[in-house]
Amino acid sequence: MNFPLILFSLLVITGAVWVLDYFILRHKRDPDKEEPWWIEYPKSFFPIILIVFCLRSFIIEPFKIPSGSMIPTLVVGDFILVNKYTYGIRLPVINKKIIDMNNPKAGDVLVFRYPEDPAVDYIKRVVGVPGDVITYHNKQLFVNDKIVRQEYEGDYKYVEPGLGYIYSEKYAEYLGETNHSILMNQEINGLQYSSVRVFPFRENCQYSRTGFTCTVPPDNYFTLGDNRDSSSDSRYWGFVPEENIVGKAFMIWWNFGDFDRIGMRIQ
Repeated sequence: MNFPLILFSLLVITGAVWVLDYFILRHKRDPDKEEPWWIEYPKSFFPIILIVFCLRSFIIEPFKIPSGSMIPTLVVGDFILVNKYTYGIRLPVINKKIIDMNNPKAGDVLVFRYPEDPAVDYIKRVVGVPGDVITYHNKQLFVNDKIVRQEYEGDYKYVEPGLGYIYSEKYAEYLGETNHSILMNQEINGLQYSSVRVFPFRENCQYSRTGFTCTVPPDNYFTLGDNRDSSSDSRYWGFVPEENIVGKAFMIWWNFGDFDRIGMRIQ
C-alpha cells in the first residue's frame, strides 16, 4: 500500500471540494439549508489531512520495525520517528530532493526505499559514504583500510520467530562520531556468498567466501544491519542510491511489549 500517494489523493480531493465551495458553491446555496454531506465531510477533513500530510512529508514520519535485522538497537515492535528534513527537503510521493541540506554520515541509522522494491521501506546503519572503500572480512569491518574498533560487551539473547531463542555476542562498534551495539553469531559465516545478487555498480565489489571489498560509488551509500548475521543489507543487494533516502531515524516513540523503550534515542 502506497500510503503517501493515498494521503496525497485525499488531500487533493478534499482540498478541491473546499476551494470549490469557498469560491462558488456557498454563494449559490440557500443560507437556511444545511450543507450537503459531500461538501460538509470533505471540508471537515481537509485541514486535518493537510496537517498530517505536511508533517509526514516534510518533518517527521512514523515507522514500525518489522524484523530483527537491527537488534539490539531496534527490536521487533518498536515504533520509531524519522526526521524527514535532516538530509534535505523532498517532494512527497516522488521523493525528489528540492532543497539540499546534510548528507548521511557513517553511523547514521537510515530509512530508505529498498533498491530492489522501492515500495518497501528498509532501515539499516550507514557504514560507507561515496568514495569510501568498505572491507568486511571474517566479521571485521574496515573503512578505507582502517579497522573499525569493536569491544566485546557480553552475550545477548533474543527470540527469533519460528526459531526460538538465539544467542549472540554483543559488541560496541566505534563507527563515525559515536559508538553503537552490534550482534554477531559465531556459528554463522559473516557472508552468505550464495545470497549475493547482481546489482548496480556490482563491478565496484570483489567477493570471496569470507568477505568482500566494495568502493562506494558517487551518490550512493553502503549499509549494514546491527544484527550482522541476520540482516539482508548492502552485502547482498548492493548500494543505497541517494534518491531512495527517506530520512534519519532518531527516536523510539512506542513499543507495546516494552514501555521502557519509549523515548529512547536511536544511536
